[in-house]
Amino acid sequence: MPIDATQGYDPENIFAKILRGEIPCNKVYEDEWALAFHDIAPQAPVHILIVPKGAYVSWDDFSASAPAEEIAGFVRAVGRVARENGLVAPGYRLLANVGADGGQEVPHFHVHLFGGAPLGRMIAR
Repeated sequence: MPIDATQGYDPENIFAKILRGEIPCNKVYEDEWALAFHDIAPQAPVHILIVPKGAYVSWDDFSASAPAEEIAGFVRAVGRVARENGLVAPGYRLLANVGADGGQEVPHFHVHLFGGAPLGRMIAR
């Protein structure tokens, strides 16, 4: 169910639980800024979720509230995950859903990294 990205952070969301180690994940990368793991319902041959370790509801919250060092660390982690998974040369897509109209379902900012095949149009007509 889509969420309201203007609401406060819910520390009981699934990604917060994954970050705390309460729920397992198929981890592909971790550093001080981010955790990356395979999506449990992949929408492409490669579908990795990259989650910042800070408590941010959405891209809007993260970009407005996170310190510059944390933003830079997270963005570098996203790039590193793409490189380490061999996605740069063939190409890949990043997606961050924000709010109900954007289709955001988990109230913790995260980026979807898709690749491994031609992905087609960005938005279906």
